[in-house]
Amino acid sequence: MKQKQSGFTLIEIAIVLVIIGLLLGGVLKGQELINSAKVKNLATDFKNIPVYIYGYQDKFRALPGDDSLAPSHLGVASSVAAAGNGNGVINGAWNASSGETFSFWGHVRLAGLAAGATDTGALEYLPKNAVGGNLGITNSGTDSPIQTPALKGSYVVCSGAIAGKFAKQLDITLDDGNTATGSMMTLHPTTATTAIATDSVVDDTTYTVCMGF
Repeated sequence: MKQKQSGFTLIEIAIVLVIIGLLLGGVLKGQELINSAKVKNLATDFKNIPVYIYGYQDKFRALPGDDSLAPSHLGVASSVAAAGNGNGVINGAWNASSGETFSFWGHVRLAGLAAGATDTGALEYLPKNAVGGNLGITNSGTDSPIQTPALKGSYVVCSGAIAGKFAKQLDITLDDGNTATGSMMTLHPTTATTAIATDSVVDDTTYTVCMGF
């Protein structure tokens, strides 16, 4: 007596394939939403830092970080908020661990303009962006990490460890869509102080993105 072979019918296979397709579509859509949220948060950093500067200037007629009267203005000891040299420039590298660009964060936080730690010794004192990279500010002069071509404006906001796919999306969102021109540029990973063109930006490679204003 022959045993009857069992198996999936074409209809059952089709149903399974449809379910798998729906699941994959949901996963991809979810990932797209997560990526969009990260780009939005990264863009918010670039928008907020100018607000901190203008708010501090309006309040104290000085630049945060550069403020020579910061302890007096903020009502704290100089050991809590170091005074700058008051030359009208926020001096130092964007990711420095001392100096005016470092003090910038304590000044804007003590002034009530930004949230975050005011203890310069705290691990969380220097801010991080949405992908865990460093976030900072510098001037558009010799301290700017991108010199070729030069970023326009007086100040430069930089955000590190940004995947290439996010760097390109940020430039489309906030600038001209070209990572080597305009007010926002992506720093070449190996060629110092030079911006990298959009078609050379690799999606899964991380970069530093800077914006002048």
